[in-house]
Amino acid sequence: MVIECQQLWKIYGGRNAACAQDGRTVENVIEEAERAGGHVALADINLRIETGETLVIMGLSGSGKSTLLRCLTRLVEPTTGSVSFDGTDLMKLNRSELLALRRSKMSMVFQNFALLPNRTVLGNVELPLEIQGQDAKSRRTRALDMIELVGLKSREDFFPHELSGGQQQRVGIARSLCSNPSLWLLDEPFSALDPLIRHEMQDELLRLQSSLSKTVVFVTHDFDEAARIGDRIAILRQGRLIQCGTAEDIVYSPADAYVKAFTAAVDRSRIIKAQRFIEPGAPAKMDGVLPLSATLKDVSQAFGTGASVVGFHDGDRNVVGFMRRENLGEALVQAAL
Repeated sequence: MVIECQQLWKIYGGRNAACAQDGRTVENVIEEAERAGGHVALADINLRIETGETLVIMGLSGSGKSTLLRCLTRLVEPTTGSVSFDGTDLMKLNRSELLALRRSKMSMVFQNFALLPNRTVLGNVELPLEIQGQDAKSRRTRALDMIELVGLKSREDFFPHELSGGQQQRVGIARSLCSNPSLWLLDEPFSALDPLIRHEMQDELLRLQSSLSKTVVFVTHDFDEAARIGDRIAILRQGRLIQCGTAEDIVYSPADAYVKAFTAAVDRSRIIKAQRFIEPGAPAKMDGVLPLSATLKDVSQAFGTGASVVGFHDGDRNVVGFMRRENLGEALVQAAL
């Protein structure tokens, strides 16, 4: 386990101590805080993020997404509650201890890139190691490796203004990875990009995560983006955690009307796994095999190439189920309900 928060509150203004519950309900605490002139940004958040997991935090503007991300590192000081990182209680660390932990174990990517305009790509990427006091040769070697990793080899001497928006964000990603953080935090990093570049950057994130296996917390307001990159999605509303689960869990079993409305426009065929609708066993004849993680969209595409029966294999490549072309329509109807 990498990071966990328990009964986490953030109240701006008013009497912050109002969130000490003392047996009161969350609703009572929120009402009391607001009567005292405060704004409840986070209310009683309990969340556990596992090693190597990509957790996406999402919600509408003002729901508390960025506040929660920053509370996980104490960039925003929680009003009350606990935040632990690899068993270390962040609330008990002094300023110097917290800075050391952030520099060695955590890294963050922002929406606005936050590149230094007077530094080259190389100068921007090696900055975290320079702050750590590493020698020039070792930090240059590491920075060049990261620049190549994000596909910017030969642009290390360019300045930010000489790069496209997508290239600038790649620099931000390379810089955030240069110190080899355990926890990688991304706050709506692609929202300022046009749709095509945004999709390419999602691909890049997935490629990097497949090779680096970082623990990632990613903030977005776009459910399609969340479903594409997240292992789990945490949905916030007015500072409260409404539901946390896989994209399929959230779409198929929304916690309430708000979550259902939030996901109403989502193409369910891209999210819901075909595994829910397959017949068990191995067919005598099949025209192709897909993993159990395949979505109904994947199956539809397979049938679109002329297949009549598609098998599904588990992690050991054993065929454990199948679907016939004539059953796809019923599965799509069920998924849309």
